[in-house]
Amino acid sequence: MKNYLYILVIAFAAGCAAKENKEEENTLPKLPVLQVNTIDTVLKHDYVTSIQAVKNVEIRARVQGFLSKIFVDEGQEVKKGAPLFQLDQHEFLNEVAKAKAGVSNAQAEAKTAEVELKRVKVLLSKSIVSPTELEMAEARLKAANAKIEEAISAQRNAETKLSYTYILSPFDGVIDRIPLKAGSLIDAGALLTTISDNHAVYAYFNISENEYLNYRRGNGNQRDNAVQLILADGSVYNQKGQIETVDGEFDEKTGSIAFRARFDNPSKLLRHGATGKVRITSYAKDALIIPQKSVFEIQDKNYVFVVGADSVVTMKTVIPETRLSKYYIIKDGLNSGDRILYEGIQSIKEGMRIEPLNVSRQM
Repeated sequence: MKNYLYILVIAFAAGCAAKENKEEENTLPKLPVLQVNTIDTVLKHDYVTSIQAVKNVEIRARVQGFLSKIFVDEGQEVKKGAPLFQLDQHEFLNEVAKAKAGVSNAQAEAKTAEVELKRVKVLLSKSIVSPTELEMAEARLKAANAKIEEAISAQRNAETKLSYTYILSPFDGVIDRIPLKAGSLIDAGALLTTISDNHAVYAYFNISENEYLNYRRGNGNQRDNAVQLILADGSVYNQKGQIETVDGEFDEKTGSIAFRARFDNPSKLLRHGATGKVRITSYAKDALIIPQKSVFEIQDKNYVFVVGADSVVTMKTVIPETRLSKYYIIKDGLNSGDRILYEGIQSIKEGMRIEPLNVSRQM
């Protein structure tokens, strides 16, 4: 009888222990766990860009006057040499006529001085005048010739100013806003319009020093200068561009460096001043990629929760190499095959035991 009671006690105790273990398992937090593996992947980096026409020139008045004619309209495409504006020419025509008269007077004076020099030379040969008279006649001729040069210069200057009243297009392009109307009195230097040659455009964008170094290394000599343009509405522009130049120095304030890519614009869809994003595609071989949601930061250091074989979580430092839109490429701290907590890191502490729910990578 005693033995029978002893067996019942042991059985009851074992049952209670099993029940407690089952209850403990039921109370463990069920959290998603991701196994980290190395993969070869394509990386896409987007950078905010400003778009500029290959040529964008302000058309300004070079002389003061009344704007008499406007030959173009806003948004109009024009060819090189096409007339754009004309200022009233009456005042400038008078200046040209006055300058031509000045040239004629100077030439007449020079002719008189030349005749006088010949007369003095004859008189000197007959000893009627002194050598001093000859020197004075030669000086008067030189002065007259100098006045001719001065008058010709004044004429050319007047003709140049007259030419400034007729303003032509410096190249093929599109006319921008025209702020002034016909009849307006404009000063020298006043802005008449802007013209853009947008058969091709430049896209300027900045990248960080780390990304610049990765680009220069070329990810295993696989660097490609081809880039894509993402337009403001999120669509991909149908022409690929090429990175042409990189600035010579980094910006001290931002730690970034400016790139310039060129895109052909045969449809004239892109306009000067537009915005978008430049997308650079690169290739990563044997990369350890983890979601950003799995990483947390403490005092400027990055950590993840590594899940051991016993389902106990351990905090581990990781060093990211590159940050993507929603992922990190890990440089150091994890190995292929490690399991990390996918999400729910806010509710977990070091040393806690969880019930892992395996999830697949979602890229």
